[in-house]
Formats: sequence, C-alpha cells, structure tokens
Amino acid sequence: MDIGSKSYKSMMDRRPLNVQALYGGEPLCLVSGRDIASAVKEAGAIVLAGNARNALVIKGLLKAAKELDAPVLIELAKSEASYCGATYDNIPDYAMKYSAELGHGMVFALHVDHYAIKGPDDLRKGVGHLTGILAKGFTSVAIDASHLDDCANLAATRDLGTWLPSSLGLEVEVGEIKGAGELTTVEEALYFIGGLNSWGVFPDYLAISNGSLHGTYDASAGVSEGIDLERTKEIADAIAPYGVSIAQHGISGTPFGKVSKFSKYGINKGNVATLFQNVVFGIKMDPDTGNAVTEGGTYVKESGRGISDELWDEMVASADGKGWSRKSGEYKKLNLPFHEKILAEPDHITGRIVDEVADWGRRFIRAFGTEGLSEKVLEVALRRPDSNSSPERVIRSPRIKYGPEQAPNKSKETTGSFDD
Repeated sequence: MDIGSKSYKSMMDRRPLNVQALYGGEPLCLVSGRDIASAVKEAGAIVLAGNARNALVIKGLLKAAKELDAPVLIELAKSEASYCGATYDNIPDYAMKYSAELGHGMVFALHVDHYAIKGPDDLRKGVGHLTGILAKGFTSVAIDASHLDDCANLAATRDLGTWLPSSLGLEVEVGEIKGAGELTTVEEALYFIGGLNSWGVFPDYLAISNGSLHGTYDASAGVSEGIDLERTKEIADAIAPYGVSIAQHGISGTPFGKVSKFSKYGINKGNVATLFQNVVFGIKMDPDTGNAVTEGGTYVKESGRGISDELWDEMVASADGKGWSRKSGEYKKLNLPFHEKILAEPDHITGRIVDEVADWGRRFIRAFGTEGLSEKVLEVALRRPDSNSSPERVIRSPRIKYGPEQAPNKSKETTGSFDD
C-alpha cells in the first residue's frame, strides 16, 4: 500500500489513541482489531492471526502482509508471554522496527491472545496487567475464561469486557479448546453471547471448542486434526444476529484444502502458532499442513531450514537436561532462553527464517481470501469521523434471561492450556 496515498495518510488519525500516543509521528498502520474484523467480515474472508513466539515471526508476517497487501494480526497468548522472548512489552517495538525496515505500508493489529482468567484473582490482576499491555500499543484482546462454567465465564468476561476500551478489538471464548471430544453447543454459545450483549459487551469473535487442538497433532499416537465444521456453522449462524463471527484456533496441522473452506462456515479469524515455531526451529513439517513430523520418537531438524544445526543441538541438550521427551510440546519453553541467540544468528540464517515465515503467511493469506484487503480496512475506518471504532450494535434481550439458572453448563473441570 502506498504510504503517500490520501487514504493511508487519513488513516493515521483513525488509529487507536494508544497507537497515536506511542507512534504518532510514524506512518505505522497499526489499527484497531475492530477495523480488521469489520473489513474481513464484509469481504467474507479470514484474517491470519500469527503468534509471535520469536520476533522473527513478526517480520515474516509483516513481509507477507506487505507483499500481498493483506491485513494481519500479530498476537501472543498470556501463557506464551511467560515462556517466550517476544513479550507484551517488546512486540510493539519489534513491529515498529520491522515495519520501518520494510518501508511501512502494511495494515495490522496487535492482539492479546488467550488472556486466561482462572478465578477472581486473575480478574483483579487483569485490570492492571491489561492496562500496561494496552499502553504498550496492543489494539485487540481475547478474554478467555472458557475453563469456568458458563455462568462464571459470562460474569468474568462481562467484567473485563465492560472495563476494556470498546474501540479496541474483542474476542471471547466458550468451550475449552482441547481437541476432539466435547464440543461447544449452540445453547452455550447463545447463552454466552446473548448474555454479553445484554450487558453491552459486543465481541468481534467467539472462539469455540470444535475439535481443534493447540500444538502438534501427533500421528504416532493416533492424534489427528478433527475440526467439526458443521457444528461451527451451526454456532456461527446462531450468533450472527449479534454481529459476532468465529475465531478458529489450533489451525497448525490442518490441511490447506480444509482451511480454504473455513470462511463458508462463519470463520473470520484464523490462529496459527505452532507452525511458525516449527519454521523458526527448522523442524521437519508436513508440507500441506505444517504439522511437525516425528521420526523414532523425536522431532527432526532439517539442515538448511530454521536456526543453525549447532544452535538446535544446544537446544536439544537443554531439553534433555530437563528430562523432556524429544517430541514434547515442552519444546515451546525453549523460546525464552534461546530468543536472543536466535536473533543473533548470522544474516543468512535469520533471513531464511523470515522468508519461510513469509512463505507460509502468503499461503494462509491466499487460502483465507485476504489478499488485497488492506484498502478495505482503511475504507471501514474512514467511514467514521475519528479514531473511535466502537461497534454500533443494539442490546437484544434483558439481563434477567442470562442468570445462573439459565446457564447450560453449571460445572466443569479445568484442563488444557491457553495458547495456540
């Protein structure tokens, strides 16, 4: 996108206030998640949301976004922030740095993925923590209290949702994402979204449990991708009157033939995380799904891809020292101690990582139908007079319809994790 165009220049005054406060003098098109959500929904497309466990993922995603003139989300889960070198503190500045290096012109948002609320303490701490995160430049938040029963989930999400700025993007979740098995029901989704609506909380996206899994589908253990698109469509149709669509989590390991059909089932946001970690590490991957391939009970490092073989050997030795299986999902926790070493790799190493992230980014953008939609985001934003992108929706039902007695699921056990 031409940063000298009238629409691009006008967009600078439509960016969220936190972005203007931080980067007002830079032609950085960091926008509200609301604007991207509205644009992709109108276009019947899906925005790629990539989890940046390493800073090089940010550069690769921005490169793909610029080359295809497509909006993207760069995100990080609350749990990921505890074991990654890319954090809520530094991701905005990495994004600024790489956007400038690439000549600006790409349209993107920064999304707080899976902000887990496990109880009252998390809720109270979340106010101060999220204040700091938004002050750093994030423009969208996913509140995830999905492991709580439906009534408690509604109450916790409502409390944070009414406190967060309504002009920033909002994702919510009902039904814990944990692979094949128990699926979110239409009844649960309607209770949850209807209840939020009754309190004036208007999400862009709803994440659901529809058979996806965070991490790697371990074929050697009989685990395979099983996203139930029919249930997804039933829920999407039910919540559509509230202006909410589906955020699909756990896409790593899903065939592109299936991914390309997602938009027909009410999905407008697609999360990809482990796949990009596989690229950074240089782990052997299925070329159609990005799923990590294990051989002999171990991940396989491919020479000529990702980090250097020497650094990989150092990482494996570290994992062995912790007693981890060589095909363990715990390998994600190597991101933090080795983040700076990865960034310090020679230019030809970091360059090939960025290029492969961009290659996968382009594949997803094309499959998701977002190529060329950056101008559409600007069009959406320029319809309003200023930076406030709060959605214009109506409250459809009284709050009394969404009390504890009406909750479909009154008790459930906590399992799983809160990242992609």
